[in-house]
Amino acid sequence: MEFAVLGWAPDGPTLELDYRTFSYAGKFVMSSTGKAVAREDETVVGAVAFNDDRTDASTLWLRYVTVHEDRRGEGIGPRLLAFTRERGAENGYDRLKIAVNNPFAYEAGYRAGFSFTGETTGIAELVLVWPADRSSETYQAGLDRYRDRDLSEAETSLLARKQGVDPPTVVTAPPSSGNGI
Repeated sequence: MEFAVLGWAPDGPTLELDYRTFSYAGKFVMSSTGKAVAREDETVVGAVAFNDDRTDASTLWLRYVTVHEDRRGEGIGPRLLAFTRERGAENGYDRLKIAVNNPFAYEAGYRAGFSFTGETTGIAELVLVWPADRSSETYQAGLDRYRDRDLSEAETSLLARKQGVDPPTVVTAPPSSGNGI
């Protein structure tokens, strides 16, 4: 698997993903966001779109993350987030944020080194930040927010397995493939 940044905001590339197999596929055709991808055999299996925070130039917002539906659960999302986190830090961003709308995305963010801020945005999205406090209390506080929602059986099962446990270990960011910017 290779990881690459295809470009940075505001002059990011467009990326056409199949809407039938990638969530948020339409968001990746916008050229106003940067893009990073995970590829296997030249085929995109995961993507993230990002842009500068409108009020803080030292903060990078990760806007949309998607993994091909057949590849979910393989750890591609956390590794892609960790890769993007490292490339962002290398490009002068002191802080990265992401808003997540489900327990699986929350867990992926934590595995990539992010932590819950206690804030929500949009339609009940939890805001995660890097770097930040990664205490068990902070981790569980975010999970508790999801426990009050109407969830799928898979989401409820994940929350049950995570009850009372410490945050997951942070995955190592994969190196850049050299392809891309």
